[in-house]
Order: sequence, then structure tokens, then C-alpha cells
Amino acid sequence: MSQAQVDHLLPVFSEVYTTQQQQKYEAGVASGVRTRKPGGGAKGKLRTMGDKLLFVLSYYKTYPTFDVLGTQCAMVRSKAHENLHKLSPVLHQTLVRCEMMPHREFKTPDELKSALKGADRLIIDATERAYRRSQDEAKQREHYSGKKKSIR
Repeated sequence: MSQAQVDHLLPVFSEVYTTQQQQKYEAGVASGVRTRKPGGGAKGKLRTMGDKLLFVLSYYKTYPTFDVLGTQCAMVRSKAHENLHKLSPVLHQTLVRCEMMPHREFKTPDELKSALKGADRLIIDATERAYRRSQDEAKQREHYSGKKKSIR
């Protein structure tokens, strides 16, 4: 991502993060579990919203192990894991709000066509999966691909 794209995401990311923290606080107060106000307690290694955003973006760019991610951010791997799983939904909601989240499912062919409008190239990453064959001979022939048996 370019710096301009990160700068575009940061205010939305901050808003989503703050909203989720406030909802979590209110739920904690309502249940009687929460005693501190938001922002109280120990400060983590990711002090600014920019640090939080870059942390989660860098993880999804390179997919390092939590040991490596923790070392890069001066935290133990359990905190790296905890921070990632706390910030990933915030990033997802941010990308949805900014209309930058890629489409994963289409209900109709027309939805697919409208999503691809203006695109000159389409790359599909797919993996062939084994198909569980029916015991009925007629249904087996219907799904027969002609390939040799798979090696297991």
C-alpha cells in the first residue's frame, strides 16, 4: 500500500477501533465486570492508531510467524497473537467502510459482471478438491472425470 492509502485508512480505522472499544466498555459496565474507564491500565507496545494499523497491515502483507512479528514489534509472541486477533476485525470493518474489501462471493452472474466492470484481466486462484463418489453406479458415471486414481 502507498502512504496515501494508509493515510486514507487511518481515520476510518481509528473511528472503527474507538467505536468497538466503547461498545466493549459499555457491555462490560452493563454486566458488572468492567471497573476502569477506556484508556486506563497499562499501555501496550502499539501506542498510536498508526502503529496498530501498520502492525496488522504488515502481518497480512508478509504473514510472519508470531515469534517474528513479536520480535519486530518488541513484544512476546502471545501479545502479537492477541493484538492481531483484536485488530483484524477492525481492519476488516475499515476496508468494508472504505469499499476496499474485495468481493468473495457472488449470488448471481450479474453481480460478478458488475464487480468486474472495467477490469481488463481476471486471475482466478483455485485448487482442485477430491469429490466423494456416490455408491450408486449411475451417479458415479455422472461425476466421472476420466482422471487416474489419486495418490494418497
